[in-house]
Amino acid sequence: MLPVTEQENPNTTEIDKVSTLEAARLINSEDKTIALAIEKVLPEIAAVIDEVVERLQNGGRLFYVGTGTSGRLGVLDASEIPPTFGVSYDLIQGVIAGGYDALYQATESSEDNLEAGAEDLKSRGVTEKDAVIGIAASGRTPYTIGAVEYAKSLGCFTACITCVPDSAITHAVDIAIVPGVGPEAITGSTRMKAGTAQKLVLNTISTVTMIRLGYVSGNRMTNVKSSNIKLKERSLRILMAETGLEETTASQLMVDAQDDLRVALVMSATGVVQQIATSALSDNDFVVEKAIASLN
Repeated sequence: MLPVTEQENPNTTEIDKVSTLEAARLINSEDKTIALAIEKVLPEIAAVIDEVVERLQNGGRLFYVGTGTSGRLGVLDASEIPPTFGVSYDLIQGVIAGGYDALYQATESSEDNLEAGAEDLKSRGVTEKDAVIGIAASGRTPYTIGAVEYAKSLGCFTACITCVPDSAITHAVDIAIVPGVGPEAITGSTRMKAGTAQKLVLNTISTVTMIRLGYVSGNRMTNVKSSNIKLKERSLRILMAETGLEETTASQLMVDAQDDLRVALVMSATGVVQQIATSALSDNDFVVEKAIASLN
């Protein structure tokens, strides 16, 4: 029997004959089911997050591994974490079959190489301290299965995100996340519902992981990097909201902190100078709350 990701969708068999608006409505109708499918696997998502947080707190890293759309989504999520939460680019890494060239051009044949996934993890120096999440819509991609099997053999925590229950990858990992989104609007095009489900799951894993690690206060990204005008303005607003300072004072504090929101928050809370605030942050994994507590 074909995996669900390859089956025809009875709701969209006439999508090539309807109006543009109706075609868009058919796709939208299918997309409405995605969040409900993810709701059913929230316990597995939470369990994966807790395991990932434990590894990161103990010096490990998180690797996403995938091919095609799945691999691109992993690289996308990994690349957005450092500027948003102020962590190292090494902490969460996206590994894609075919290398980074595969981000903008198809190298789909590379997904058939079982050994390549393991080799790519070896080249990253993966150890038992790390966590590895394989992303595979169909759950049968050799590259990704090879990667998670290798990671598990090292003693890594392993998980997968797939849309096919009881698929090969679900048996190769510690925890499987399987949102059942059903057949695609266009048969086999897993860049659609499956890809959207994978993106939503990745958003949840990485965001809640960063929250658990202490890089968010309330719902404010207090570790955001002020790397452009928009982010400098956001940092200033966060500083004002967190401290109650008016704009002129907050702006000067950001200057004194060399445009580092984390440093500004510690300086404001403790009265120390920039160098001491930076040192306290460095000693406390750049968690603002811990740095403040260490100085008080």
